[in-house]
Amino acid sequence: MARAQETFGKKEREKKRLKKREDKKKRKEARKSGEKDDTFVYVDEFGQLTDTPPDPARKLKVAAADIVVGVPKKEDYEEEDPIRKGKVNFYDDKKGFGFIVDMENNEKYFCHVSGLIDDIQENDKVTFELEKGQKGLNAVRVKQQ
Repeated sequence: MARAQETFGKKEREKKRLKKREDKKKRKEARKSGEKDDTFVYVDEFGQLTDTPPDPARKLKVAAADIVVGVPKKEDYEEEDPIRKGKVNFYDDKKGFGFIVDMENNEKYFCHVSGLIDDIQENDKVTFELEKGQKGLNAVRVKQQ
């Protein structure tokens, strides 16, 4: 009968497994004996890693109600005039859409025929309001000046 062949890979895996077992046993004994473990690290108030625990007297108490998560409400920052002025850059009657350039910040906004109050053509000066659409801000309630 042929004996089982023990290849180099099998020997190496067995060595690694035995070494892990020995390391685990040493760590367990060190914990039982009360030795200091250097694997535990603290972060101080400056973001630096240290091996000393933080001073509990310097700990700050923060109420959960004081934590603000997210974007501030519209009333918290200054109100903008909702009615904007612009110029029609492109408009196609057949397709029913176009683009309006805002006079203040030169941004282009999409405009659909459903958002029109008056009929518009290219180069018309218009007033409009902005509303969030699927792909960004859209011009709605568009009127000629």
